[in-house]
Amino acid sequence: MKDALRGPVKAAVAAAFLVGVLLLLLNPPSLSGAEGMAVVVGGGLMLLLVTAWATVALTGRDGMSEQEFERLVRRSEELARDPDLRAAATEFDLLVAEAIDRLPDEFQRLLDTTPVVVSHYGAENRAYGHYFGDTVARDDYPDRIVLYQDTLERDFGYDPDLLRAQVERTLRHELAHHLGWREDGVRKLGL
Repeated sequence: MKDALRGPVKAAVAAAFLVGVLLLLLNPPSLSGAEGMAVVVGGGLMLLLVTAWATVALTGRDGMSEQEFERLVRRSEELARDPDLRAAATEFDLLVAEAIDRLPDEFQRLLDTTPVVVSHYGAENRAYGHYFGDTVARDDYPDRIVLYQDTLERDFGYDPDLLRAQVERTLRHELAHHLGWREDGVRKLGL
């Protein structure tokens, strides 16, 4: 329900803001005396505060918290190291592992130092996957690929073959970002 209202609420706030600015421009207050000047200064300050608030509110959250991300990475690394934990891997985890195994060897080697993390925050992030980092050419930030199980299963889980294909496509898409491709370039690759 909350996600369903987010778009209309953002549109309403933006429309109200634009109408307010338009009314202020079409019918400006008079500058007669100290009272008029206080109204203009107060209105300008209010406009500045509302603009700042609206900007922050409309941009929303940009991904999951750092703590949650680190927890997911630690869990992925534990699964990779411990065979007993690997036995407890879910079907989706195995789909991701199969998708990695189907990559060419050169790309698999890239993932030796780039964790692939499974998360359940896809609906919140409105995505099937995310790449976090600064590409393979730079090493200023840690690189990570996140695949969102909830959105992938929601949209493709009705057909196991389609889900498998989309997991692989999403992994390749995020790996292309890791290699330095921007979104429009990745889409031109068909990913």
